[in-house]
Amino acid sequence: MIEALTGKWWLFLLRGLAAIVVGVIAFTQPSAALVALVLVFGFYSFVAGALIFAAAFTGVGGDRWWVLLLEGILGMAVAFVIWFWPITSAMAFVYFVAVWFIVSGILQIVTGVQLRDIIANEWLYILGGIISIAFGVWVFRSPSQGTIATAYLFGIYFLFYGIAQSVFSFRLRSLQGAVTSAARAAS
Repeated sequence: MIEALTGKWWLFLLRGLAAIVVGVIAFTQPSAALVALVLVFGFYSFVAGALIFAAAFTGVGGDRWWVLLLEGILGMAVAFVIWFWPITSAMAFVYFVAVWFIVSGILQIVTGVQLRDIIANEWLYILGGIISIAFGVWVFRSPSQGTIATAYLFGIYFLFYGIAQSVFSFRLRSLQGAVTSAARAAS
C-alpha cells in the first residue's frame, strides 16, 4: 500500500494545488466564491435528494418509505431554490452561519461555566464563546460584510488545507525511493 501511495504522490500535490487555487479565488473574488460554494451545495442537495428519492422505491425504508420520499423531494426542492435564487441563497447561508456562531457561542459559555470546578483557565473557553457570539451578531448587523468574511474563512481553510496536502505530497515523494528499494529487497 505504501508503495502505491508514494508512487502517486503527485495526486496529493494536485489536490493541494487545487485547494490553494480555491483559497486564492476566495480572497480575490469573495462574493463569487461564496455563490459558487452555494451552487455546489445545490448540486449536492439535488444528487442526495434524487438518491434518497430512488431509495424510497427500493424498499430500503420499509413501512416508512414515505419519509425517504419526502426527504428526497425536499433535497431536490432545496436544489432548485438555490439554483433559481443563488444570491438570496448565499445570503441565507450567511445568516445560517451567523445563527450557528451565536448558538455555538452560547453553548461554549454554558460549558465553560460548568467547567470552572474541573479545570483552570476555563475563561479561555468562555472567551471563545463570547467571540463567537460577537461575530454572529456582527454578521447579522452587516450581512454584506459577513458574506465576505464567510468567503474569507473558507479561503483560509482551503489555503491551509492545500499547503498541508502539498507538503504531504513532497514527503511521499521523498519516501518513494526508500519504499521502492525496500520492496525490491523483500521480493
